Amino acid sequence: MKILVAVDGSTYSKRMLAYLSAHDEWLGGAHDYTVVHVVAGVPPRAAAVLDKAVLADYYQEEAEKVLKPIRAFMDKRGIKAQYVVKTGHASDAITAVAEKGRFDLLMMGSHGHTALGKLVLGSVATKVMAHSDVPVLLIR
Repeated sequence: MKILVAVDGSTYSKRMLAYLSAHDEWLGGAHDYTVVHVVAGVPPRAAAVLDKAVLADYYQEEAEKVLKPIRAFMDKRGIKAQYVVKTGHASDAITAVAEKGRFDLLMMGSHGHTALGKLVLGSVATKVMAHSDVPVLLIR
């Protein structure tokens, strides 16, 4: 199975990874994992005055803050994964990666907002579920 794992470095992502490691059916070489992290884009006006190399370094540093512990987690459990970093709105980027990559499943943690919280605040998980054709496994 080709699985996309969306992470943001939050406790909810860590909880999702703990779920992954606690269930033997998700571990091992039977699955092809890709881990995706989306870095929020710098506002266009600010990006216009920054050197492209400085901006690229910033995005890479922000991604590494999240991906370094994820890599350690995956390596410790013998899970081989590819790592993808995108910039922009998280829900749009995750949905695009899931569909372009033809994944069988998208796993992600969820904050567990109430119905009112989702209505008022919105949620990356809610938006991904609404727009993705790939099945989504939310872990709270």
